[in-house]
Amino acid sequence: MRFSVFVYLLIAVSGVLNAAAQTNSAAPPPARPTPPTRDPHTPGYVQARELPDGAIPSPTENGNFIIGPSHPAAPEMTPPADTPKGTIVEFMMRSEDSKYYPGIVRDPGIFGTPDPKDPAKLIVTTSHPAPYTRKVTVYVPKQYVPGTEAPFIVGADGPDRVLFTALDGVIAEHKVPAMIAISIQNGGGDAQGSERGLEYDTMSGRYAEFVEHEVLPRVESEAHVKLTHNPDGRAAMGGSSGGACALIMAWYHPEWYHRVLAYSGTWINQQWPSNPATPHGAWEFPEHLIAGTPRKPIRIWMEVGDHDLYNPNAMRDGMHDWVLANENLAHALAARGYHYQFVFAKDAGHVDHATKEQTLPEALEYLWQGYKEK
Repeated sequence: MRFSVFVYLLIAVSGVLNAAAQTNSAAPPPARPTPPTRDPHTPGYVQARELPDGAIPSPTENGNFIIGPSHPAAPEMTPPADTPKGTIVEFMMRSEDSKYYPGIVRDPGIFGTPDPKDPAKLIVTTSHPAPYTRKVTVYVPKQYVPGTEAPFIVGADGPDRVLFTALDGVIAEHKVPAMIAISIQNGGGDAQGSERGLEYDTMSGRYAEFVEHEVLPRVESEAHVKLTHNPDGRAAMGGSSGGACALIMAWYHPEWYHRVLAYSGTWINQQWPSNPATPHGAWEFPEHLIAGTPRKPIRIWMEVGDHDLYNPNAMRDGMHDWVLANENLAHALAARGYHYQFVFAKDAGHVDHATKEQTLPEALEYLWQGYKEK
């Protein structure tokens, strides 16, 4: 009911401010500043162990690590020809069938304007209801035994072929359990006012509930698998806002997810509409939430690049530095005694492809430490 009211308010606001929006849409978007290259030894950053170039951390170690600047692909990314390969099942989901996300879109040509009374809020006048379709790609490992409950990992912004290749390798090497991978496309767009932004940047349990009640039943039906209900056998992963989404899923529903993997996690102020309970969006994780909440049963692997994103929008609110956000999150996790591994990658950008191919097999192995199949 509350979401329906939200949609109707969007329609009303869009109608009232349509003329102003059309005027603003003619203006070119502001140029994104080039991200500076950050030094991992900057005062205030976490104390981290610098590894030899080309090396990666051990999957059994917690803490903070610096890698690079070379990023050779892990051996598992080119597995031997006789490695068992998983099968892929795909299906489509439509907005008209969803009770959680009936669909919105932000008109092209205008991003939004900072609230003159509060630079941490973005005013978006051109977001309105719109339909979408999304693809869900399911990876089923060759080792899956039909009829048995399997552990699984849910990924954002799918399909993630790098993940599927990595799983072929690490499952064959018995480094991780034989898990299902569920790679879900977003509903379109990016950031405030978009469907993707609404799904991934909202600080609530809504996206996890959408996955639980609308995606997972379809996965079981379409791929003919059974998925575990044990939260220790469930992981969430993603890059950028998809990484934030992974932690949000586990944070608001730790009874469903205990494991989180994030590349260039967007722990910044990007939530829209504003929520008084978390006015700074995912920036609240290192700012308040982790320190102010008893430790949750969540294990986290996270990465950021030395020239990751920095203030790429109009807000200029001091809460849009991806490197600082990840450093702050590592501080907060360490202070609370979480099991986490944080990788700072030299010569790496936002959700850096080479860094992902280098580190993902180890990240998966770290993520699944301590898992015992029932």
